[in-house]
Amino acid sequence: MTDSEDAKKPIKAIIADDHPLVLLAIEHLLSSVPNMQVVGRAVDATQLFSKVSRIECDIVVADLYMPGGLTDNAMSIIDEFKCRFPHVALVILTMETKADVLQQVIAHGADAVISKEDRIDLIHVAIVSAIARECYVGPVVRSSIADATLIRRRDYVHSVLSRRELDVFTQYASGMGVTEIASRLGRSVKTISAQKCTAMRKLSLHSDAELFRFAAEHGVIPEDRQRRRS
Repeated sequence: MTDSEDAKKPIKAIIADDHPLVLLAIEHLLSSVPNMQVVGRAVDATQLFSKVSRIECDIVVADLYMPGGLTDNAMSIIDEFKCRFPHVALVILTMETKADVLQQVIAHGADAVISKEDRIDLIHVAIVSAIARECYVGPVVRSSIADATLIRRRDYVHSVLSRRELDVFTQYASGMGVTEIASRLGRSVKTISAQKCTAMRKLSLHSDAELFRFAAEHGVIPEDRQRRRS
């Protein structure tokens, strides 16, 4: 088969969700997209594996949590799917919001992860990306992971620095000078300078430029102060 003939072949999809309305919405969307063909539907994991075994398809769009299967563990189901059907791209469509779970879904080999809270037309974007073996992560999922990462980074800073060191570090990173901080906190300039240096040493920072970048990346500076500094 030539490349042009291969390009004209429809992308064959099997969709899986235990909610009939979700299945209907996905099927309606994919049926309206040129070069897409829904060749199977499943309402549980057992039915999904059976259909993929029997029906030729290029991609599966499936909910993360579905009844049926040998295990209720979603990651085990993903592992089994990728083991049995390595040439079938897998798009996970989910209501899950926990960042650690979403990161596991990606780590276990899902080719795309998209939230049911994302725009429904992004399912097609996820499918095209997954077919090309380019991992796609939807906006809501990306936001959940980014927020959780920022919280972990901020918690790290709070765990490393003492309360007074954190206070000095935050105010300095927000654009205040050592003298101004000393006046505001009622401490000597020497004390404030020493606490700033201690904070930088604990965080392995060697310059003010590194300090400002670290503070922004770790959510130490409130957003309104970041805007004022920029």
